[in-house]
Amino acid sequence: MELPREQTIETLLVSVNRLIRTAAQATGNTTSSAVWRTLGILETDQPLRLGELAAASRVAQPTMTRLVAGMLADGLVSRSVDPDDSRGQLIELTDAGRERLASWRVTLTRTVGPLFADLSDDEWDTLHDAVEVIAARTSTATRTETHA
Repeated sequence: MELPREQTIETLLVSVNRLIRTAAQATGNTTSSAVWRTLGILETDQPLRLGELAAASRVAQPTMTRLVAGMLADGLVSRSVDPDDSRGQLIELTDAGRERLASWRVTLTRTVGPLFADLSDDEWDTLHDAVEVIAARTSTATRTETHA
């Protein structure tokens, strides 16, 4: 029996969240998930003002201020004056931040890989098709067009 569409989406969200959480815990990495989420946002949507970044990362502005301060100290992001409003600052991903994010994703992938090692070719094809659909629906361009 086919699951109702809403239940399928719910199961997808819960499963992906569980998969990421399990993988992150298994790595032993202590970096906050908010840091990884923020770096990922900056990878596609930069530069952003602090308030925009806080909203996109779903944290309060004071929390984002602390996160950005730590990421600045680690060389993961840079901060510059907003040319449209000299009172504001723009946050951007640095090359080091991009490299660290890519390395984190490789670590997560390798950590999760064994869970999928026994998939059949047909299951891999299904997973590949699902990934393409999800990636197309969650790209920055798609989100912008949907909300325009």
